[in-house]
Amino acid sequence: MVPVAPARLARHVEPTVDVRLAAPREYGLIAPVLRAGVTTLGVIGSGLIGSTVARLAVAAGYDVVLSNSRGPETLQELVGELGPHARPATAAEAAEAGDFVLVSIPLKGYQDVPAAPLAGKVVIDTGNYYPSRDGRIPELDSGTTTTTELVQRHLAGAKVVKGFNNIFYRHLGELARPAGSPERSALAIAGDDAQAKETVREFLDAIGYDALDAGPLAEGRRFEPGTPAYGQPYVGGKPNFADLPGEPAGVEVLRAALAAAQR
Repeated sequence: MVPVAPARLARHVEPTVDVRLAAPREYGLIAPVLRAGVTTLGVIGSGLIGSTVARLAVAAGYDVVLSNSRGPETLQELVGELGPHARPATAAEAAEAGDFVLVSIPLKGYQDVPAAPLAGKVVIDTGNYYPSRDGRIPELDSGTTTTTELVQRHLAGAKVVKGFNNIFYRHLGELARPAGSPERSALAIAGDDAQAKETVREFLDAIGYDALDAGPLAEGRRFEPGTPAYGQPYVGGKPNFADLPGEPAGVEVLRAALAAAQR
């Protein structure tokens, strides 16, 4: 990814992507009729979550423009796997090309996301705060604000929605199911713009998930690390979710986990 401030984002190296994730086609997902004007997803940060969302999006009929911190040339393998509906780009190009955009980078780099090309667009922020990786951020430590509110402040012209941050990437790839399936899982979203949340809800539906609206961005704290809604619903409520196979978690399971979160 070629960022606005390359010296800082150069330190944000996404982990190696497991390209053997289960494809949603295995569960009979049928590409929907995409809403006019919302057919291309830009991806800023093509690590484990970013690449998994890209894979689900392509399977659902979207075009995807991918970027990372190391440059478009490092995305050739992933793009080759995804096929003709995916192409590599810089962060600024992905932001410009996307009808809506996924930002999936370490939180410490949020100020390096190019803001100008995202003005007026829906942006899905997948970020979580991990002090061991991101350093201490006093506003988050004190509870004054939340991770995605920081991102929204930086992307003042965009409509930011929090999503995809409370599910382990392997479970995200495995649990997609068609609408109406009794094994359909739900993902939490939060945002301050109702139309932006509706765009994200439609996207989640297309890629195999129901959406549970947790409220405004400030309520995103209910499904961040350390809460019952973080990872655990997708393994039957067990805490060591990264070591376990995924289990479907519907809207009511997720709603109960959100309600149990302590402020």
